[in-house]
Amino acid sequence: MPANPVLNDKRFEQVITEGYGTAPVGRTMTIGGTLSALGVLFAIICASGWFGWSQVHQTTQEVFDQTTGQIVTISSTTFPAWVLLAVLVALGFAFATFFKPNWGPATAPLYALCEGAALGAISAFYNQMYDGIVVQAVLATLSVVLVMFVLYATRIVKVTPKFVLITIAATMGIGVMYLVTFLFQLFGANITFWNSPTPLGIGISVVICIVAAMNLALDFAFIERSVASGTTPRRMEWLAALGVTVTIVWLYLEILRLLSLLRH
Repeated sequence: MPANPVLNDKRFEQVITEGYGTAPVGRTMTIGGTLSALGVLFAIICASGWFGWSQVHQTTQEVFDQTTGQIVTISSTTFPAWVLLAVLVALGFAFATFFKPNWGPATAPLYALCEGAALGAISAFYNQMYDGIVVQAVLATLSVVLVMFVLYATRIVKVTPKFVLITIAATMGIGVMYLVTFLFQLFGANITFWNSPTPLGIGISVVICIVAAMNLALDFAFIERSVASGTTPRRMEWLAALGVTVTIVWLYLEILRLLSLLRH
């Protein structure tokens, strides 16, 4: 596998060595165990997501419009200030799990706890602006995950070295764009192509969704290869489950943003 910092064989062996040392492997990683870990993470995300959702409140008040001479109703949404901190802490737990996979049974659920709370608040905020958009985004995300799994399982989508290289390069490019956009907006710049429902903005969002879906194929291949090796420690199930979770969360958020642009 070429130039892939996460999924190539050498990096995988390095993670095993750094995370578990040379101790003999007992129970090994399985598909069932990985799915169980994945289920636990999403259960935590749903529970903490409910809390995050409950922290977003919409208030309405009637004011006199001097221009029209009429009473108008203005709605405002209160967004919790802790969301950015929750996202940063979640990223910290995700990186801790990657570099120390033996911490996975503890750090992966902690990631889900923090990320779920932030995800719930973000979802509630979008739903206040566009009623029903969250249900649409959830259904669309589940559909994409199912389609990608079928395409991977039937080998219609093959995770070849070229596929990996393209996916990783595109993902890194999107990451740079996220960072640059965030920094510009931090200093008050208005990134029109990013925030406005222009053909360019919508097209970029569609491309990001496609790249996120391609990353799912990499996650599936990582799990399949790890289980097939027969020597992967069972705790690596949490690392694999976390990888799938991070990709699905990214896909969901981008679909949510895309739907908001289409409904703007």
